[in-house]
Amino acid sequence: MSIVGAMMVPHPPIMLPEVGRGEEKKIEETVLAYEKAARMVRDLKPETVIVSSPHSVMYSDYFHISPGRAARGDMGAFRAREVSFNVDYDNELTDKLARTAMKEDFPAGVLGEKDPALDHGTMIPLYYINKYYTDYRLVRIGLSGLTLPDHYRLGRLIQRVCNELGRRVFFVGSGDLSHKLLAEGPYGFAPEGPRYDERIMDVMGRAAFDELFDFDESFCDKAAECGHRSFCIMAGALDGLNVKTEKISHQGTFGVGYGVCTYVVEDDGKVHEERQFLRKWEKKMGRILDERRANEDPYVRLARETIESYIREGKKPELPGDLPEEMKSDRAGTFVSIHKEGRLRGCIGTISPVYGCIGEEIIENAISASTRDPRFDPIKTDELLSLEINVDVLSPAEDISSKEELDVKRYGVIVTKGYKRGLLLPNLDGVDTVDEQVAIALRKAGLSENEKGYSLQRFEVVRHI
Repeated sequence: MSIVGAMMVPHPPIMLPEVGRGEEKKIEETVLAYEKAARMVRDLKPETVIVSSPHSVMYSDYFHISPGRAARGDMGAFRAREVSFNVDYDNELTDKLARTAMKEDFPAGVLGEKDPALDHGTMIPLYYINKYYTDYRLVRIGLSGLTLPDHYRLGRLIQRVCNELGRRVFFVGSGDLSHKLLAEGPYGFAPEGPRYDERIMDVMGRAAFDELFDFDESFCDKAAECGHRSFCIMAGALDGLNVKTEKISHQGTFGVGYGVCTYVVEDDGKVHEERQFLRKWEKKMGRILDERRANEDPYVRLARETIESYIREGKKPELPGDLPEEMKSDRAGTFVSIHKEGRLRGCIGTISPVYGCIGEEIIENAISASTRDPRFDPIKTDELLSLEINVDVLSPAEDISSKEELDVKRYGVIVTKGYKRGLLLPNLDGVDTVDEQVAIALRKAGLSENEKGYSLQRFEVVRHI
């Protein structure tokens, strides 16, 4: 057996008596739940504790694993420097995990450490574990801006490496829930906040880990959750394993959700096909994408065939002869948007026509979106079957005098000041107001959200999906 158990826990500094100075009594249920979870760690006697923390080093496209033999940290940032930690790292496990990731071209490793000090997302779980058990070494892992399934894949990689080393390992998924539970809380209220907490506690309380992938990114952003990606890594480390699950507590006293769930691995770590949740989810998504591809209109089909031809063979295809006449004769600006597993993977377009016809415009923008978007690495061959592609055909832009002439669902917006220009398409997930739409367009133009003296244009699109 390698992974012997896991726990999903929050990390509010106020729950430590040295920090809370009495305020921790208001979340006593969470404190008692933490104590119970820590006693479970003691009973399982792991050789290594792995903590995934939202407050460790984080990159947009890479999972950072803390390197070295040891680390220290304290709660000085929360006026309790006397609460300090010195830990030994399991550098053998860390090194093997990093080597395996490199060998398999998975974006994780020990590069890019900014601060070796332990973060509070790691120290608070250790505070409670150390009360009952200290005979372990630590592995600390940061989150990333990659997809939720990618976080789960990291967890599966961790499980495999632990199996190969024969380690008894306990996994701590550190993370608070929504920060938007109460209007009087430090982050205010959003209706998505309570909904997120109710839903995540249900999913984690049933250990229904495939449902973690069904949380929309914009919903999570509006809920201002902290730990979802951390929980995905933890769930991946338990992939295929039967677990005895206990949902111990949930509180939102201070406007931030604190949830505690524990998982004890059963059946001596035997793998059960029905609990290989990533495989089940990938099959489901494959069926959805196959159905979508079968029903693609000529605009999206041209974009997809262009991307597949260019990525696989490095060739730009000729304009097919069987396209609808308007794609061969009409001219318009187009945008090609590529998503993978619910997240943007590339988006490039032209505001007004540059090429001879709409078909040529789509071909050129599809190549650019898949290989030249500066925000992303070029798409790889093994990603092609999981891509969702949209094509927007733009109407000519028209000048407007104020934001009152915009409609976030109907119109895209272009902001211009001097040589700076920013564009945002209409009807995008997570963009619900005109103010948000214009603010994003200003940022894309390299302008401040408080910028004065810029001009506005609007345009409509026909979206092909």
